[in-house]
Amino acid sequence: MDIQKIRSDFPALQKKWNGKYPIYLDNACMTMKPRQVMDAMNEYYNEYPVCGGRSLHKMAKKVDGKVNEAREKFRKFLGAQRPEEVIFTRNTTEALNLVAGSLSFKKGDIVLTTDREHNSNLVPWQVKAHEKGIKHMVVYSASDNTFDIDAFEEILQNNRNLRLVSMVHTANLDGYTIPAKEIIKIAHDHDALVMLDGAQSAPHKPVDVRGLDVDFFAFSIHKMLGPTGMGVLYGKHHLLEELAPFIVGGDTVIDTTYDGAKFLPPPEKFEAGLQNYAGIIGAGAAVDYLNKVGLINIEKHEEKLNRIITQGIKDIPGLSIIGPQDPHLRGGIISFTVEFSKGGDAHDIAIVLDETENIAVRSGAFCVHSWFNYHKCEAAVRASLYLYNTEDEARKFVDVLGKTIALFNPQ
Repeated sequence: MDIQKIRSDFPALQKKWNGKYPIYLDNACMTMKPRQVMDAMNEYYNEYPVCGGRSLHKMAKKVDGKVNEAREKFRKFLGAQRPEEVIFTRNTTEALNLVAGSLSFKKGDIVLTTDREHNSNLVPWQVKAHEKGIKHMVVYSASDNTFDIDAFEEILQNNRNLRLVSMVHTANLDGYTIPAKEIIKIAHDHDALVMLDGAQSAPHKPVDVRGLDVDFFAFSIHKMLGPTGMGVLYGKHHLLEELAPFIVGGDTVIDTTYDGAKFLPPPEKFEAGLQNYAGIIGAGAAVDYLNKVGLINIEKHEEKLNRIITQGIKDIPGLSIIGPQDPHLRGGIISFTVEFSKGGDAHDIAIVLDETENIAVRSGAFCVHSWFNYHKCEAAVRASLYLYNTEDEARKFVDVLGKTIALFNPQ
């Protein structure tokens, strides 16, 4: 990987703030966008800014072709069997809610999650428990903060009404990736479906949905160099055919009368109304960019940077890394808490990092409030890496973080 060449593709990294270039370590929230993605979107707005899926004129057909191209790119990206298994959504949240709202549930059905779910894969099941009478259960992590496969199997053996295992593939809390293939095999042996929240895995490592045999897989494009307001839901075709429509209206039906409607097959059944055509085209360009760099290369690069940071901060007094201590198990995410002897909190650290050296990190509960409440922890700091971050940036972060913590914890 030629990191400097990659960085030259990202205009936001070339802009100085208060005389200094940004050190962007908030990639788990959203990534920067390369010129290639913006150029692809601008081409749509400049040359054929019209509706797709409706009209027969040349510009409309151009849009149709570009949307089909993007769908095929994601089919290959995921290793899906057919492009119809790729549904465009607004984000991971909508994709997860689509399944929660469309999959058939009956009272007493069980949905099983981990103990470190993003609110987007927790709250929908709490709502379903209230509305449909389903039961939401949690698999708690092992003592070393990894997935407790024994506890998982025990839950499945003791609960015969398991309908769905819906779990975060790579946690935005700490970067830990669950043993998805083993989990899916066990769940299928107990006649349960499996959905993975891939928001933090798809942008950072190769994902083969058929190799995993996962039933549903959701992720966001804004976390993988693409535009905001774009997400993807993969689903096995026969399961998508069985799902009820989620949002209905224009483009979801082939015909209507005053008494009823005939719905289109997937993916159209789930892509109601005017679509984000520029976003879809930009998403396809983001996939092209990632494929060119190589997800295996990205995964290795992030782990190398994580090792530099972990080695540099693990012995800072009062600092505790969240999740497994081995950076190999945390991908490109380093989350930590700090005990303050003289006042201060995680947000203070994030503000000082930004104000002094333009180091952008995340502070708070990362939309995983349930984990923080369970562990009686108010907030943490998270640094998250991507393909354009450098070893120098990693070392700079270590240096500035140490000095920042020392401000609040003077010796």
